[in-house]
Amino acid sequence: MRILSGMRSTGRLHLGHLVTLEKWKELQDGGNECFYFIANWHGLTSHIEETASFREWTLDIVRTYVSVGLDPEKSVLFVQSAIKEHAELFLYFSMLVSVSRLERVPTFKDQKEQITDRDLSSGGFLLYPVLQAADILMYLANGVPVGEDQIYHVELTREIARKFNAQFGEVFPEPEPLLARVPKLPGTDGRKMSKSYGNFILVDTNEKELWKMLAPMMTDPARKRRTDPGDPEKCPVWDYHKAFTSSQEERDWVVNGCKTAGIGCLDCKKVLQKNLVERLSPVWEKFNYLRENPRLLDDIIEDGNSRARTVAKETMRRVLGVTKLGW
Repeated sequence: MRILSGMRSTGRLHLGHLVTLEKWKELQDGGNECFYFIANWHGLTSHIEETASFREWTLDIVRTYVSVGLDPEKSVLFVQSAIKEHAELFLYFSMLVSVSRLERVPTFKDQKEQITDRDLSSGGFLLYPVLQAADILMYLANGVPVGEDQIYHVELTREIARKFNAQFGEVFPEPEPLLARVPKLPGTDGRKMSKSYGNFILVDTNEKELWKMLAPMMTDPARKRRTDPGDPEKCPVWDYHKAFTSSQEERDWVVNGCKTAGIGCLDCKKVLQKNLVERLSPVWEKFNYLRENPRLLDDIIEDGNSRARTVAKETMRRVLGVTKLGW
């Protein structure tokens, strides 16, 4: 399969992103042709006042991509704004979607209601699912690894592909959404993980700071005292165990200990801390190496941009051919 996915350049990546990146790595190592990008144009929809930080955030995201195992020899790692063809295809696609259709996108309505500290009244915010469709279809992607909240966007992309193909001729496949093993990781307070809430744990952290976030983490409200039994399915810490504790023996120990009050919440968190440190230590080492050798990162980005641009130019050649808009 050809795979396409990306992350917005609106800050450093957290453990919720790590779950997604591990799915990306699995797809890469499974022999698929993968394109993974940094969606810095998408960052404009909510962080236009912070564009001065976009470059450093973009570099940080690419460091994280490579540190968790995305291989620039196997996957194309590139920056969205370096491929101007995305904007051109977005323009054509925007003519195929009505305003009323975009206003029915669930994430548009949800974010308008939930995000009150930023101006989301721009046309760009309304149209960003169309730009997403251009990102995906530019590379003729068959599969798109996404979270549950993005499935609707893939469906809109499929609609746009069908409409374009019906009107002009077959160019685009209809991509399928690919969900991660752990679709959604909650924040440390049990709410949705969000930079606005400050309830996330950065991938680029260290052992000491990791424990500072884990120790006070919310658990099952029923466990008010050490002797109270709990239910792991009502505890955000258990969601992290499911994502990062690979030993079935340790998982069983957590579940049985919680249900019988045989262990305390701190005991449970210490096991999670141990497993996260084991999982993240190689990532931290590679991340610091790339930070100390910036030219390596520049080379990865330049090569990825070049490879992505070659594919994008060929797609646009086909688009201009069938639409008769070539000049």
